[in-house]
Amino acid sequence: MGKYALISRYLSEFISQEIRKTGLKKVVVGLSGGIDSAVAAVLASRAFGDDLLCVKMPSHYSSQSSLDDADTLCEAFGLRSETCSIEPMLRAYETPEMSALRVGNLSARLRMVTLFDISAREGALVLGTSNKSELMLGYGTLYGDLASALNPIGDLYKTEVFELARYLEIPDCIVSKPPSADLWAGQSDEAEIGYPYADLDRVLKRYVEERHTREEMVADGENPKLVDMIIERIYKNQFKRKMPLIAKLTSRTVNHDFNYPRDITL
Repeated sequence: MGKYALISRYLSEFISQEIRKTGLKKVVVGLSGGIDSAVAAVLASRAFGDDLLCVKMPSHYSSQSSLDDADTLCEAFGLRSETCSIEPMLRAYETPEMSALRVGNLSARLRMVTLFDISAREGALVLGTSNKSELMLGYGTLYGDLASALNPIGDLYKTEVFELARYLEIPDCIVSKPPSADLWAGQSDEAEIGYPYADLDRVLKRYVEERHTREEMVADGENPKLVDMIIERIYKNQFKRKMPLIAKLTSRTVNHDFNYPRDITL
């Protein structure tokens, strides 16, 4: 059995086991038309079938091609889906002086508010779609796309998500397009970060997985600006990867010395 066959089998079983531990039997995922949510949805469909609900949450900034790609995925894999536009909520709040970044962050949070409400209606848990490249670089919106109850792809770098998508036979219209959060017209992940994912992942793997130092990587020919940017973002955005820090006052404090596993039972 090949690498991605094993990974896909493990992740589908992970989704099934971890969600059913909670006593729930359904899962919801926000489907953007991008590769990360597509992979998460297909993995979840293997475990939950029709008990998976994919939710498309467009705004007036969403591209029609992203909606079409999401529909193509649902048709190809027989995924149950619905559309719940965030446009009315976003228009009610946004003002002309808001930057694209503010509008993008607000959009991500409105989508997650919507998704968690639908999960309550369905009696389901929300599946996360942030990959390891995004998590390490802090490239995500706190309490927006970074929020979820369970994340099956958070230990896969973006380039690995692409490889897994090809194994899963995700439609080419999704696999071949440039990565984008689709938060404003023409938005591109790689343009916003400043480097291709191939370069980002190569340095991230060397620093995180192989524990190479900055000096070792630069001596091997890595771009010093790229290396410095990655190391700075890893540490600068650590707060996005942790629960809110609680000031310790008592003998046992949540996330300090009261650290039971999430699935502990009496």
